[in-house]
Amino acid sequence: MNQTQPRPAPNTLDTRFAGASASITAHADIAATHAAALRSIDRVVAETAHPTDPQVAADGVRQLLRDGQVLALTGAGISTGSGIPDYRGPAGSLRNHRPMTYQEFRFDEVARQRYWARSFVGWRQMNRARPNTAHYLLADLEAQGRLAGLITQNVDGLHAAAGSRNVLPLHGDLSRIECLDCGADEGRISLDARIEAANPGYLERLASTTLQVNPDGDADIDAGFIQDFQMVGCLACGSTKLKPAVVYFGEPVPPARKQAVKELGDRARSLLVLGSSLAVMSSYKIALDFARAGKPIAVINQGPGRADARATYLWRADVTDALFVLTR
Repeated sequence: MNQTQPRPAPNTLDTRFAGASASITAHADIAATHAAALRSIDRVVAETAHPTDPQVAADGVRQLLRDGQVLALTGAGISTGSGIPDYRGPAGSLRNHRPMTYQEFRFDEVARQRYWARSFVGWRQMNRARPNTAHYLLADLEAQGRLAGLITQNVDGLHAAAGSRNVLPLHGDLSRIECLDCGADEGRISLDARIEAANPGYLERLASTTLQVNPDGDADIDAGFIQDFQMVGCLACGSTKLKPAVVYFGEPVPPARKQAVKELGDRARSLLVLGSSLAVMSSYKIALDFARAGKPIAVINQGPGRADARATYLWRADVTDALFVLTR
């Protein structure tokens, strides 16, 4: 049976990853960034605004789409229909699982071992995930010329798989791997084949286990499997400091990507948030920039979000259902 370790109290150092405490607290700047990452993970988003009448919201968003140049901003709520759990929804993974911070991953070898053992198992479900109706409906809106672009916080690659062309993955993509020592790049499929060869029979031992896979692609497995796991090294330098090319909590969005976000926002006439609470600042800032510019903001989400009080239209609805209404 899988055992989930309890989450630490907010604003305290998480010591569940062996070795992380000493290596992080030894450097004040690293410890401060790690603590900020934990606060971001633990952020509770509460209701701050009354939803718009559904018909009024639908009519308003439909008009924004007619006007064109809508920037779509999607979150985990758009991929739940593909079997990928969200973070903060009613059944969100944060209720049972706390993502690893960049500081833990970067500075603790044991934490990386834990991540890669779990990710080796969980990535199979992520890799099998296919676009759902919401992804295809957004691709259709783009093909009709309604969108200025699409920014996604998801790392699953499903928007591109559905046919969307102008997609900016704000937090990266699980399909690529980077070496933290030499910067070499490798495809996830290639790395996965090498890991499987180094761990014969590993997946078969887990075949009868029911696994919970998290939005960041790792699965909850017992400590014994983590200890038995053998990680492989970088093809270029041999280092085992290999990291998915995604932005972890406690890690900044790359400057070039920030600039691309700004350029998309400058060109857009309005912002359409879909399936996200915008709990992290990298996405919430996009809404703040639109609000400062006096541009309309529409939010379609089943739960509360940080931009709700700034929304022109706040539509409490399932993303797929709402997109059906908007595109019929």
